[in-house]
Amino acid sequence: MVLRTRITDALKQAMRDKDAARLSTLRLINAAIKDKDIAARATGTDEGVPDSEVLAILGKMSKQRLESARAYEEGGRLDLAERERSEIMIIEEYLPRQLSEEEAAAAVETAISEIGAESIRDMGKVIGALKAKYTGQMDFGKVGPMVKDRLS
Repeated sequence: MVLRTRITDALKQAMRDKDAARLSTLRLINAAIKDKDIAARATGTDEGVPDSEVLAILGKMSKQRLESARAYEEGGRLDLAERERSEIMIIEEYLPRQLSEEEAAAAVETAISEIGAESIRDMGKVIGALKAKYTGQMDFGKVGPMVKDRLS
């Protein structure tokens, strides 16, 4: 819940500073978190989603904005692409540092050895272990093929 508090405090500070761009991005983050909280209540979790889930939300939001920025650039709308990129910068303030290729490869090796994975059938277990430990720190779209290559 520490991450949620940091976001709320930043939202209040953006209101005080009258920083409209930052405020709108932080409100979008807050709305996404509250949507997940509401969905979690349906499953019986009343205290809200944990920080790991908030990190997943932030990662997804960052990735969506990156795709939008690319689409805007291809369409010649550089002003909208720049706005998306500024939102990415604000979102990434709350994400942990991304692991480099080498660090991600080392994490994959460690997870494989800890689990004792030997075949492609164990890929789900390895990815699950990595998600539990490195949520928000690695792009699982890139890690999946890494794990698959290693187990093949």
